[in-house]
Amino acid sequence: MYWHTSLPLLCSSILPLVTGSLGVPHPRADRHYAIMDNDWYTAGFVPYLIALDGDIDVLGLVSDTANTWQPQVALHAVATLEAGNLSCIPVYPGATWPLINTPQRFQAWETIHGKLPWEGAFAPENKTAEAEGNDPTSGNPDRIVKAAFKEGFPKGKPNNSTSAANFMVEMVHKYPGQVSIYSAGALTNVALAVRMDPEFASLAKQLVIMGGYVDLNMLEATGSILQADYQSDINLMIDPEASKIALTADFPEITIAGNVANQVFPSQVFVDEVKTATNPYAELFGKYYDLSFPFWDETAAALMVDPSLAINQTSVYLDVDTSYGSPNYGNIHVYQEALAPAGIRQVNYVFEVDADRLTERIKHSLVHPKTCADLA
Repeated sequence: MYWHTSLPLLCSSILPLVTGSLGVPHPRADRHYAIMDNDWYTAGFVPYLIALDGDIDVLGLVSDTANTWQPQVALHAVATLEAGNLSCIPVYPGATWPLINTPQRFQAWETIHGKLPWEGAFAPENKTAEAEGNDPTSGNPDRIVKAAFKEGFPKGKPNNSTSAANFMVEMVHKYPGQVSIYSAGALTNVALAVRMDPEFASLAKQLVIMGGYVDLNMLEATGSILQADYQSDINLMIDPEASKIALTADFPEITIAGNVANQVFPSQVFVDEVKTATNPYAELFGKYYDLSFPFWDETAAALMVDPSLAINQTSVYLDVDTSYGSPNYGNIHVYQEALAPAGIRQVNYVFEVDADRLTERIKHSLVHPKTCADLA
């Protein structure tokens, strides 16, 4: 349930962050705002740079448990914002635990249905890997592994005045029809906001997610382990129940960057071009962006900024498998309208993007990153 009685108190704490830091004294009907929810990491800053470069006002970053635990993720968000003089954007901590899932429950499911090549935060605890600079998995979710902060350990902290879900609810009420919800990690925070306030989804502008793969099982079986990794829908599988809640909510529009997120990879030539810029983000990208993986989160962020990047897309009805006994637990299934079960909705499923325009947008955001001085 949404606590309407807390609205004045929460607005008083959030409003200075919006008006003072981002230079938005009053709601403007012509502005596009975004709240960006992700499992942030050292080189994970590109999505919010893309949003800012696309003239979207980023109201805040929120953290979730997906690749690693939420408390570690929130500090990565703070640290990467600090690295590029963007600390005027607040970070709100999200839910540490999925609605139902736990590492033990996840690993028990794997025993029956097979292991995933990438298990995210639910991979077995590995103290050796943590000592070498990897983010924590399993074990105590509140522990912080400082060795993983290659961008520098943050001086500041997340804003604990409210939760990520409550922040989302407050902002869509403040800017109805103007706030895009971007999710490139688990959908736990979005689901909580949906359940807290029955108006939340309908008051948002849209939901854009990275995740939701279809028709890739044979590739998982016949390709390499790395190729199977590309098809692992960990963002949805960490919290399948939250994924179903979010993807059946009444957002005016939902855009799925699933298969398409595997389309475009960074190249060494691309990295070398970015590294010609002299700014902290270009430097961090050049040092720590893993060229083994496609532009996953970046593709979803670019589609949020510029939907015309999609050159092949369709409208389908989509559901998330929440049967724990299913080998497809946490995966999506799509339908045409005549065959769709009750209770699901249409989404916009993107199959292909303009690769050249996408890479140019990513490069421009890295070579010319916005700072707080630009946002004032």
